[in-house]
Amino acid sequence: MTDASTSTGGTFTDEERAAMRARVDELRTQGRAGGRAADLEAEVLARIAEMADADRVLAERVHAIVLAHAPHLAPRTWYGMPAYAKDGKVLCYFKPAAKFRMRYATLGFEDPAALDEGAMWPTVFALTSVTPEVEAAIAGLVRRAAA
Repeated sequence: MTDASTSTGGTFTDEERAAMRARVDELRTQGRAGGRAADLEAEVLARIAEMADADRVLAERVHAIVLAHAPHLAPRTWYGMPAYAKDGKVLCYFKPAAKFRMRYATLGFEDPAALDEGAMWPTVFALTSVTPEVEAAIAGLVRRAAA
């Protein structure tokens, strides 16, 4: 017997399969829409609105912080998650805790963000609340990533 988080084939969970389907849909939509900024941001806001309360509150704050500190980044969805891109490449994304049945939401940075610091550095951060200190840290990371 399997639960909703396990796959029938043993390779991917149901949540992972849903994320992959979401990515295929995003690519189709972005191709048809020509990547219109208003349409892409509307999709981000719709995904945020669908989230469970705790995730939604965090995602709304992250969205506001990113737009305030790196307004040139383009909001879009990425595997069904809110993400922010520069020159068509995703720099950072918000992964809600409920999406993969995780303990906490995460704020992640992809390779183009170039947050390099020495031989090892974090690229994904656990996020449980957005305090003024956390907001300042997110803003700093986003500014560095978007530079």
